[in-house]
Amino acid sequence: MTMTNEVSNAKVEMLIRKPVDEVFEAFVDPTITTKFWFTKSSGRLEEGKRIRWDWEMYGASAELEVKQLDQNEKIVIQFDDETTVEWIFTSRTEGTLVSITNKGFKGSPTEIVHQVINATGGYTIALCGLKALLEHNIKLNLVSDRFPDANVEY
Repeated sequence: MTMTNEVSNAKVEMLIRKPVDEVFEAFVDPTITTKFWFTKSSGRLEEGKRIRWDWEMYGASAELEVKQLDQNEKIVIQFDDETTVEWIFTSRTEGTLVSITNKGFKGSPTEIVHQVINATGGYTIALCGLKALLEHNIKLNLVSDRFPDANVEY
C-alpha cells in the first residue's frame, strides 16, 4: 500500500503576533529556541551546517543538516533519518504565519501514521510555546511537561 503525500506529511500552522524577523530568529538562534523547544543545541542554524539538538530531560537528541535558510522566509532541515522539516514564514498585518511541514517518514502505513501523529503533536506544542514566549514573555515548559514521567516513545 502506498500512502499519499497528504497522509504521510505532518503539517501545522500558527499565527504568531510578532514581526517575521523576530519569529524567524526564534528558530535560528538556540538561545531563544531553548526557551520553548529543545534544551541544548550545538549552534545557530546556518545553511550547510550540521547541528545537534538535545532534549536533555528525555535523554534524546537529533542530528540534522540545514539544507536551506532564506532569511525571514524559509528554513529546511534534514534529520539523519532522512526526514525533512520545512518552515515557511509569511508576514501578515497581524504578525507572522508559521507553517511547518515534516515529511519523508518511512515504514509500514501504520508506522507512518504514528510518526505523522507524533510529529504533528510535537510541532504544535513547539509553536504554542513559541507563541506564549514571544507574545506574552511566558515560558510554558510545554515540551518538558508533555511527558512528566519521561516515558517517551518515538
